[in-house]
Amino acid sequence: MRCELMTEDVYRFQDTCHVYVLRDSRDGSGGREAVLVDFGSGDVLDHLHEIGVERVTDVLVTHHHRDQVQGLARAVEHGARIWVPPVERHLIDQVDEHWRTRPLDNDYDVRQDRFSLLRQVPVTGSVAEYRTRRYGGFDVHTLPLPGHTVGSVGYLVEHAGRRLAFTGDLVHGEGRLWSLAATQWAYTGFHANAGLEGVAATVLSCRTLLREDPDLLLPSHGDPVTRPRGAVARLEGRLRELLDMRRRTPWDPAAMLERPWQEVTPHLLRNTTSMAHSYALLSESGTALLLDFGYDLTTGLPGGHDRSSRRPLLASVQALRRDHGVERVEVALPTHYHDDHVAGFNLLREVHGTAVWSPAHIAPVLAAPTRWDLPCLWYEPIPVDRVLECERPFRWREYEIGVHALPGHTLYAAAYSFQADGRRVLATGDQQNTSWDPATGEPELLNYQYRNRFRIDDFARSAELYRQLEPQLMISGHWPPFEVTEDYLDMLDTEGRRLAALHREILPAGLDLEAEGFAARVQPYRSEVRAGEAVRLTVEARNPFPRPETTRVQPVVPPGWKVEPAFSEELFAPGAVREVQFEVRPPEDAGPEERVRLAVDLTVGRARLGQQAEALVSVR
Repeated sequence: MRCELMTEDVYRFQDTCHVYVLRDSRDGSGGREAVLVDFGSGDVLDHLHEIGVERVTDVLVTHHHRDQVQGLARAVEHGARIWVPPVERHLIDQVDEHWRTRPLDNDYDVRQDRFSLLRQVPVTGSVAEYRTRRYGGFDVHTLPLPGHTVGSVGYLVEHAGRRLAFTGDLVHGEGRLWSLAATQWAYTGFHANAGLEGVAATVLSCRTLLREDPDLLLPSHGDPVTRPRGAVARLEGRLRELLDMRRRTPWDPAAMLERPWQEVTPHLLRNTTSMAHSYALLSESGTALLLDFGYDLTTGLPGGHDRSSRRPLLASVQALRRDHGVERVEVALPTHYHDDHVAGFNLLREVHGTAVWSPAHIAPVLAAPTRWDLPCLWYEPIPVDRVLECERPFRWREYEIGVHALPGHTLYAAAYSFQADGRRVLATGDQQNTSWDPATGEPELLNYQYRNRFRIDDFARSAELYRQLEPQLMISGHWPPFEVTEDYLDMLDTEGRRLAALHREILPAGLDLEAEGFAARVQPYRSEVRAGEAVRLTVEARNPFPRPETTRVQPVVPPGWKVEPAFSEELFAPGAVREVQFEVRPPEDAGPEERVRLAVDLTVGRARLGQQAEALVSVR
């Protein structure tokens, strides 16, 4: 018999991976239905009759690797519901696109993301991380367990008086791993853990798993682990030795899990395990407000930029509850839209009911990222529950918090001013590095990126804002909290003005294309449309001259496409910016095509500036 009994009504089928069969013995099922953990080649379906199972209701996948799911199409034919890790879903039901677009030349992405299905398979949905859901006849808790892959999960099931943990490839029997190569998420040399991100994550995931006090570990490869604590301790010791061979200072996983929050003031904490730093403002009511929440419990960013390379976690929220008496994370505020500051917002909402409040100029970027031609966008929309107006303070619990536009690092950024334990605090995101030290000559980094929509005078204006607000303490996204002095404010003012002056000295005189160098842009930047239907585009055009000029905006579309109106021609005041609307329509017989390129050709007065901006339209 190929189905081997592990414990009451739980069987192991040895295939390309271990497939676990959870037989439902409730009176209504009579043992004829089952839930599977992983699927392997699908041969398990040919042997279920050996244990009296006729129907598989659900398949729970621990990770995307081909040995776990290569026969998954058979599960679809069988009629089973298929549930997959949320971070890796596109490597299963959209893997055709992954194969089409995955870079192969000059490739420094060493993850095993190509150890995926050869052809995509439709799935029912994603499992709910950190939560318990009913699958068939079983209540299953999904626990994030990054290590073997970035998006791996494990499943905890209470059954017959025992807590079972289906751990995928997190561990391999007693004190070993199935693969070390799989844990190398990035090319060596890019950061402290480079090349060993997955090893460090494995150690943290093992410790996280042991907090759940499982009685039995059931891995995808290797023997069952009957004494989890001893097995994990042996594995952790070996992995930490491997890690420390590549580090200048020993690594302490306990500090990351047990002490992630560092006190700035008694009611203001900094998360030292996240990228970027997030801050928790604590209320006497037992609630907390978070300033940013990106990649929690990070061991280093993996290579690549697809969805499976970026994973939010919520480990530090548990520490807020355990160590600081926080009953609920009530609100999350973004300093700006970048993924390392907002990646965890949706997961916070789903698991803890956290509301997202955002300044009015940042909210549209969060809510509809595909509309914007910007770097560092998060993959999915982040709904905003409350829109905040700049320069209009709002109250949260006992705090009054000021909201201030803070362009510079990006146009879509804000600073927050408040008092915590009698100190005036200003949160500035990534505006500057707050590491200036006149004694050592450590310079200040004015953190501008042109594609973020940096404008020439932004840092001079932010220096003026700081003067008005008079903060005593500045907190930022990637550097420690900083005690603000008059000398520091003077330096920011001097540097901001010199930065602006240098740009004006270097860039063309009499032609103001701002720092980014373009006089037009199109929204939405990415859109989808059916053949024969219209998509509305908004062109933001600028007169870059210090005199009134007639400005002609003309869309450029592929042959056979229609555009209305064919062009726009208006008189623009000096430096004026206006929006012009167009409707673009592909032919009714257009076939599916990804990222069809459209552009706008701009002429201002006698200056033919050409195709200044593009947009991408996918025809469905």
